[in-house]
Amino acid sequence: MTNTMVKEKMFGVKQEVASQKLKPSSNFPLIHLPEGFEIEKVIDGLTYPTSVAWDDEGALYVAEAGGAFKDEEGAKARILRIENGEATEVIDLTGKIYPAISGMTWHDGAFYITHREMDLSGAVSKVTVDGEVTRLIGGIIDAKSDHQPNDLRVGRDGRMYVCVGIGGNSGFMDENVMAAVKRSPDGHPTTAKDIVLTGINIELPNFLKDSPELIQTGAFVPFGTVTRPGQVIKGRDKSGGTILAFDLDDPEGTVKPYAWGFRNIIGIAWNEADEMFAAVNGYDNAPGRPIKDVYDGTYRVEKDAWYGWPDFTANFDPVTDEKYRPVSSAIAPVYINGERQERKIYFLIDHKASGLKQPDKSLIAGLHEVNSSPSKIDISPASWEEYANQLFIAEFGNMEWLTNPARDKPAGSRISLINPNAKGQQVQPFIQNEEPVPASHLGKQGEGIERPYDVKFGPDGAMYIVDFSTLRVNLNRLARDNGAFPVDFHMKTGIVWKVTKK
Repeated sequence: MTNTMVKEKMFGVKQEVASQKLKPSSNFPLIHLPEGFEIEKVIDGLTYPTSVAWDDEGALYVAEAGGAFKDEEGAKARILRIENGEATEVIDLTGKIYPAISGMTWHDGAFYITHREMDLSGAVSKVTVDGEVTRLIGGIIDAKSDHQPNDLRVGRDGRMYVCVGIGGNSGFMDENVMAAVKRSPDGHPTTAKDIVLTGINIELPNFLKDSPELIQTGAFVPFGTVTRPGQVIKGRDKSGGTILAFDLDDPEGTVKPYAWGFRNIIGIAWNEADEMFAAVNGYDNAPGRPIKDVYDGTYRVEKDAWYGWPDFTANFDPVTDEKYRPVSSAIAPVYINGERQERKIYFLIDHKASGLKQPDKSLIAGLHEVNSSPSKIDISPASWEEYANQLFIAEFGNMEWLTNPARDKPAGSRISLINPNAKGQQVQPFIQNEEPVPASHLGKQGEGIERPYDVKFGPDGAMYIVDFSTLRVNLNRLARDNGAFPVDFHMKTGIVWKVTKK
C-alpha cells in the first residue's frame, strides 16, 4: 500500500471509532446522532433543493435548483415557502435565470441567489418577493465549466460574500469536463491575481471534434490553447476559486476577490469572533492531471490569502510530493515548448515569479475524508450548550468511480463537526446513517441521510439540513448522450430535516 492509502485507511478507522458513539434516532433508527438530540422531517418530495433561508418574520423558504450538474428535464428553478409540512411555490424563476440555483440567502426584504446566466457564466441576482430578478454581478467564466458560484452570505460589515468554484479539476480543461467544454469551449479556470505559468501542457484527444486527433492544452486557458514558460495569466476581479466580496449598493463597481486559490469552494460562515470559515471540495483523482489527495478541507479564511490550488493538496503539501504520485498511466502526456517530458505531476504556477508561497497550515480548520465533499456550513448558536459556537458541515459525499476510481468505499453523506477552538484539526461525525453510506444504497430511500448539501441554524435554534436527492453514477451517459455528465439524479427525492435538542 502507498503512504497515502495508509493515511486514508487510518483516517477512516478513526472516523469509524468516533461514529460508534452516535445513537439511533427514535424517529428514524437508520440515522445516528449524539444522545440528547432528535431528527425529524420538515418536508420531503422536493426536487433538487439546495438552500434554506428565513425571512424577517421567521418563515422558512427552500430553493429548488431547477437543475444540477446537467440540464434537468421538467425541473423548475423556484423558491418555496414551507409551512406545516407543505410547500407553496412563491417564486417561479423559469426563464428568468439559467439553472441551477446553488446558493440563497435573505437580506433586507429580498432573496439573493447564485446561478448561471443564459450564456452559462456565473452570476449573483437579487430576487424580490414578487419575483422580480435583478442581476448584481455576472460574467464569471469558470461557471461555464463544471463549478459555479455556490453559497452567499452578508457579512457583519454589510458586504455580500460569494463562494465561486474554479473551472475544472486541477488546472486543465481535460476529459473530466468534456461535456462542459463541448457546451462552452471558452470556459476555463481563472485567477484572482496575476500568475506566471511553468508552461506545462498535456496531450489529449480533441474531443471537440470527436476524432482520434491529439491536441495539446495548457493550464488556466480554454481547451486546445497551448501555454509557454513565463506566460502571465492576468488576474480577474470576478475570478473562480475565490470568495468574492462586494457592496450591495454598487456590486459591479466594488466586486473584488477576498481570498483565492480554492478548488470548488461551497460554503462560508462566521463565528462569534467574526472569524470566517470555508468548506471546499478537493481534487478528483481522475485522468489528465490526477491529484491523489488524502483529504478535503475546511479552512479559516484570511483576507488576500492564497489557498494553494492547483499546486498544493488539501493539507497544503505540494502535489509534486512523491507520496501523492498517481499511477503514471492516468497522467496525460506532458509537454513544455513542444518537447515531451517525464510523465509525472508538475507545478503549473511559477510560485517565486508569481510571489506565492506554500499556504500556512495554521489556516486548516479541519480535514475531511477525501471526496467526502464538504459543502455548506454554519455555526451553532449558544442554545446548543456544549456544542455552541462550533462548525457544522454538510458532506455531500463522493460519486464512486467518477471522482476517484481507486476508492473502495463511499465517503461523506453526513453532517460533520469541527470545534475550531480545540487542538488539532479533528473532524467528527455528528449525524450519519448506521452505515456511512446514502440511505438509498441500503435500500432505505427516505429513511435516512442521502446527499446533504446545506446546513443552517434557524431562528428557532434548530439545525436544518437540505438533503439534495438520490443519485447514481451512470457511465453509459458518456457515450449515449454525447459526453453528458454521467450521473442520473432522481426528482422528488429531496428532503429538509430538522435537528433539535431533546
